[in-house]
Amino acid sequence: MTLHIGFVLFPGIQQLDLTGPYDVLASLPDVKLHLIWKDLAAVTSSTGLILSPTITYAECPTLDVVCVPGGSGVGPLMEDEQTLDFLIAQSQTARYVTSICTGALVLGAAGLLRGRRATTHWAYHDMLSTLGAIPVQERVVRDGNLFTGGGITAGIDFALTLAAELYGEAAAQLVQLQLEYAPAPPFNAGRPDTAPAQVLAEATLRTVESRKTRSQIAARAATRLG
Repeated sequence: MTLHIGFVLFPGIQQLDLTGPYDVLASLPDVKLHLIWKDLAAVTSSTGLILSPTITYAECPTLDVVCVPGGSGVGPLMEDEQTLDFLIAQSQTARYVTSICTGALVLGAAGLLRGRRATTHWAYHDMLSTLGAIPVQERVVRDGNLFTGGGITAGIDFALTLAAELYGEAAAQLVQLQLEYAPAPPFNAGRPDTAPAQVLAEATLRTVESRKTRSQIAARAATRLG
């Protein structure tokens, strides 16, 4: 039976949050992937890539996997009633409720992280507790049917973990080999605890405004959720 996997697509999405996991999951047998938004108008990612939805919220079938990527557009999405209602409705029947990077904050705003272990991008990790989650510093975190991936590139690890859950480790390893996913970065600067101090300082500075905005949104969401 065909598995239906849906990614929420929105203006300001981080394209790698979407396209990394998309490539992994699209390589699995008998799956149908959906890019879901309010309408079918193309949206622009946070880095300018143009992406086209394939289906609307209203027309989306019941999903086996629902996934929310992150990106610069996450703030507005956290207070978008149509999106939150869609996620709440799909979560009632989905086998797996998932997110990549700051997409976890949207799940949190929908009330889907309360009392559950989760992760997100390092710069916004502390906001998980505001939304009722139990923050965990791991690249991929599972709590029951909830899967969350850390920052951006962790989406590939997340998708391989999910692929193993769906089809077994051998199938996931086959996809990994086909994609030649064997990370060997030229620098050990991918985490706050390994990056040089000056690099971390600059990266942190670049998140000041988005942290301020998202902290305020997360606080409003926490109040709304009670």
